[in-house]
Amino acid sequence: MRRILLTKDKVFQGDLILVNADYAYRGNVWRKRVDMEGTTLAMEAAAALRRAMQSLNGWESIAAVSGWRSFEEQQAIWDESMRDNGEAFTRKYVAVPGHSEHQTGLAIDLGLRQEEIDFIRPDFPYEGICQTFRENAAEYGFVERYPAGKEKVTGIGHEPWHFRYVGTVHASLMQKEGMVMEEYVPYLKRFVHGKNPCRMELDGSETVVSFQKAEASGLTEIEVDETAEVSVSGNNVDGFVIAQYKRRK
Repeated sequence: MRRILLTKDKVFQGDLILVNADYAYRGNVWRKRVDMEGTTLAMEAAAALRRAMQSLNGWESIAAVSGWRSFEEQQAIWDESMRDNGEAFTRKYVAVPGHSEHQTGLAIDLGLRQEEIDFIRPDFPYEGICQTFRENAAEYGFVERYPAGKEKVTGIGHEPWHFRYVGTVHASLMQKEGMVMEEYVPYLKRFVHGKNPCRMELDGSETVVSFQKAEASGLTEIEVDETAEVSVSGNNVDGFVIAQYKRRK
């Protein structure tokens, strides 16, 4: 077994951090970001999106509308929408500054490529190439973050254009269980690390997912399979999600 030591700040870092009205983004410019199609994304999210678009020649018909935003940019968008659209609209479609997924670099708004694109609510229909992207999104680690029917859970109106990178394992599990992040992050707590992990097959790999609550001392030690590929993400709440992959021979 291999031991990994996690500091308290790691709770607020990783692909699976939950950012919403209840949990602010507590990170800073720690991610390496890359520019693509006029927007900026965290490196791993950008690479995954690039692969997804290459698979269907997506950039010919789809535009990247908005990716990473600074706190200041989110504040400006909030203020402008409050002025132009009113409070009810703004609270439905614009995250409170400091609580926006866009500040993580893991979220992207996509829209049909056309002469005029609505920055707040771009057109991304459930048909054609947009739907093809949506149906294949989990394969590349993305989920439709604010689906219809989950408005009371997410606290955000239905946004068919907003996609969030969480990684292929979590995107596949979320899709299978029909969960949004507000449901999925608490759900994972039942799979206690070292006791009763969630086991699944994914792309020819034996995958094990588990949760470890952060220690009050500020240092959390976990043991992982030294023969497996391992990824660890904080959940931005109280602990860590561990995914271990081992390709079957």
